[in-house]
Amino acid sequence: MLTIGSLVLGVSDMPRAVAFWTAALDYAPRDGLVEADWTVLVPAGPGRGVQLALGLSESPVQEEPRVHLDLYAGDAEEQAAEVGRLVALGAERVDWKRYPEDPDFVVLADTEGNRFCVIDASRS
Repeated sequence: MLTIGSLVLGVSDMPRAVAFWTAALDYAPRDGLVEADWTVLVPAGPGRGVQLALGLSESPVQEEPRVHLDLYAGDAEEQAAEVGRLVALGAERVDWKRYPEDPDFVVLADTEGNRFCVIDASRS
């Protein structure tokens, strides 16, 4: 049986991407290694989580990516706080034209332009 080992994001500036995602997720480079073209991030604290691999890429960011990260917040208050924290770290709000009337998610872009969502998980 297969399992997901890592989610991979293409980045053009490895140090900037590592700085953003380690702060955003409380992750750390696996074995302390940050390489110029490939870095795997893992949860810094106790417990388990999906690895996030950052690979150097020259391809352009997709405006409407087919695959993206969904980050879950416990409720609307936590969602708002996390969106504010992520924006302070360098994320940008995305003017998403496909929001439903009462969305439970906020679309952001990381420092590389990769889109991701912050979800109010209490509404699911």
